[in-house]
Amino acid sequence: MSLFALIAALLLEQLHPLSSRKYLYGWLSAYVDFFQRNFNAGERRHGKIAWMLAALPLLLGAVVLYWLLSLVHPVFGWAFNVLVLYLTMGFRQFSHYFTGIHKALRDDRLDEARSLLSRWRGMPSHELNAEEVARVTIEQALIASHRNVFGVIVWFVLFSAVGLGGAAGALLYRMGQFLYARWGKEDEARPDEYFLGEFGGFARKAFHVLEWLPLRMTAMTFAIVGNFEDTVYCWRTQADSWPDGDAGILLASGAGALGVRLGMTIPEGGLPFDRPELGIGDDADADFMQSAVGLVWRSVVFWLILLLLLTLASVTG
Repeated sequence: MSLFALIAALLLEQLHPLSSRKYLYGWLSAYVDFFQRNFNAGERRHGKIAWMLAALPLLLGAVVLYWLLSLVHPVFGWAFNVLVLYLTMGFRQFSHYFTGIHKALRDDRLDEARSLLSRWRGMPSHELNAEEVARVTIEQALIASHRNVFGVIVWFVLFSAVGLGGAAGALLYRMGQFLYARWGKEDEARPDEYFLGEFGGFARKAFHVLEWLPLRMTAMTFAIVGNFEDTVYCWRTQADSWPDGDAGILLASGAGALGVRLGMTIPEGGLPFDRPELGIGDDADADFMQSAVGLVWRSVVFWLILLLLLTLASVTG
């Protein structure tokens, strides 16, 4: 049932993409800000309590609702899983930016590509040249595809396997990601209300734990469906050099699988911003952007085939 729920959610998103998630994100922002305002006393243990109170009721509610619906009829429980996956997973959450940037670069409309990338990253990109735009766009796409698709799939399947309903697993991963983004990012350049210091420590730790298995499964899949030797080499030798170790695994393995160079220095605010070099191969361009799309879709198909084989083995066993 997990396999068919994943396929249905992916097809539903492709055929009828959710027009906007701003209302869902707006509600979630108000929800988690309530706990931050009322529990933030500047200590790590307060952040842990707030994280538990914000996340666990939603997870418990998802598990109970799935069980109740399944008791009425298994199809209702399956439909609930599809609905939650439709809301939490999918390429359309970021693909419109990627597609627009790719088309703009193909048509030599660099300013349009820069503008789209700026909106996607949430920071100015008007100083980047065409190669840098393509390079940063591929980096954004690799991270977004993992966090919007592969990470959700892993936790959905894990919760389904233990009988808790996959919807709760998908919610756990996305709530962990959302709370990390709101409370846990250590970025002093952001507004003060989003830099929460020790209060965000547990959100950082929790998301790191949630990411451990999905990150490595995504990287291994890139190796299988891409250039295996280069992926393993870049993952082993370059991932730790990236400031964010989790993102480093994704970017290094993705760069190796594609045979493209990522990272490296880019201009920011009129000054060069040094970043480690990831990957071995050629400079990024629009063709490599198309290759990145192929890599991600091959990875999705590989996971679905693997789930199909596991399902068949379980049934025949």
